[in-house]
Amino acid sequence: MDRSEKTTCLALAGLLAAILLIANAAGAAAQGNLQEAKAKPDQAQTKAAVDGMAATRTLDLGRGVTMAFVLIRPGSFMMGSDSKVSNKDEKPVRKVTIAKPFYMAKYEVTQEQWESLMGSNPSHFKGGKNPVEKVSWNECRDFLTKLKDKASGMDVRLPTEAEWEYACRAGSSAEFCHGDAEAGLGDYAWFTNNSDGKTHPVGEKKANAWGLYDMHGNVWEWCSDWYGRYGSAAETDPVGPSSGARRVLRGGSWINFAGSCRSASRNNYYDPEFSYLSIGVRVVAVVR
Repeated sequence: MDRSEKTTCLALAGLLAAILLIANAAGAAAQGNLQEAKAKPDQAQTKAAVDGMAATRTLDLGRGVTMAFVLIRPGSFMMGSDSKVSNKDEKPVRKVTIAKPFYMAKYEVTQEQWESLMGSNPSHFKGGKNPVEKVSWNECRDFLTKLKDKASGMDVRLPTEAEWEYACRAGSSAEFCHGDAEAGLGDYAWFTNNSDGKTHPVGEKKANAWGLYDMHGNVWEWCSDWYGRYGSAAETDPVGPSSGARRVLRGGSWINFAGSCRSASRNNYYDPEFSYLSIGVRVVAVVR
């Protein structure tokens, strides 16, 4: 074999090797894509499953007392606030994805709902349809334990901070569910400007765009999270720190000014044993 023939053979061998490398790489990529497709649920199937869920659910607590829930669909939002009225613990604003649907109670837990399960009413401002108050985080946990017996096929719990803010905003990126103007808050909330120094029956103000009432004002609402500072990275279904000293409250109350009733506002001053006449609770339910 002369030199030119050897050169040709070497070139062909190199070309064949290159083809084999490309084929192997393409095969590996295809296998990776297949594995990734298997790992991620089909978005169309997921949407169809959510579309098949009832828009509302109702739990029968007995003796004519019920608890109504609204379906909250998955989605993403910018959690926190960097406006001039925001606090440092509302920063940095970052993207949060709520990947799973859940049901949120249409109203704050009322005194008649609490008493129907707990047998007593700790509230200062008495009224069956008024939100229960003077309940600690630990007492709310006990309430949920009893509520589970009424929630066949569903798990009931406190909302995470992310779930709460997502549901409160109801698609809005403004300071309140209705926009940035404090002037409009009185249509949606009982707060210091209009409460006359007390709580009011749930559902008397306007609902937000997703059908939830009193997300701003009336009483603060316990969340499941331990308090912690925000990170800057995007998150999916965050649940807060694994431990801590204080639980988080959201929403503001009848005693607070408008700034504390904003969607992003966080109250992190209290331990799980603390209770006060401006602190109540709202429930989340998840289909098993």
